Amino acid sequence: MKTFYTAVGRFQRKGSIGNLSCPVIFVGQRECNVDMQEMLLWTVLSWRILDLQQIEKLYHSKAADVGYVTHRSWEACLNRLKQRGLVVSGTGESGEDALYNLLSCLYVVPVSSSTLLRMIIFFKSTLRGVKIKTASKVFVRPPMTDCERQVYLLSNQALLSTAEIIKCVEKKVVDLSTNELLLDALYGDEETTSDNIASLVRCMDSRQPVLLAVANLYLSQQIIFERGDVA
Repeated sequence: MKTFYTAVGRFQRKGSIGNLSCPVIFVGQRECNVDMQEMLLWTVLSWRILDLQQIEKLYHSKAADVGYVTHRSWEACLNRLKQRGLVVSGTGESGEDALYNLLSCLYVVPVSSSTLLRMIIFFKSTLRGVKIKTASKVFVRPPMTDCERQVYLLSNQALLSTAEIIKCVEKKVVDLSTNELLLDALYGDEETTSDNIASLVRCMDSRQPVLLAVANLYLSQQIIFERGDVA
């Protein structure tokens, strides 16, 4: 059996204690305060899809980089993040099954393409000592495949899970501009519901290319994930 983990939600700084800002993670509209270890481990999993061995190696590397030491094990912290809904996992007999079980019910949220936002990130990075050549990468978007572009365009029109995107691609749906079009595309038959759509689309031809496209967009930091029960 194979199990993959990833982070959900988005990070913001809110308020401060002395000279330190307080890390906050938003999952949907829910605000979650986190401690230093939780923030470190969540960051390790943000825009990454990892198994336990990879998590352990990267966590210890990041902790050593910042000189962080705690008596709580990283495994206990990971379980805490899972209980709080800030980390999700998927298990399957193969890597592809595990990836599908991880991503199928997660909602795909495009990262803002705002030039102003990217300029702000660039200047903040340079002020923190990041080299200009490295910081300037924020303006470069990796080229998309046709399927990646289709996934990105669909997710810009509506809040969709990976499973829902698979069905849209399978049916060659491109217009989700109204609720009527959305519901007709996804749930216009007598069989499909929000509870069973992940199971029903598992065998569709579009499953593998969409799964790969979603994973690639995530790993290239062009989307984030939200959980369906809080989206």
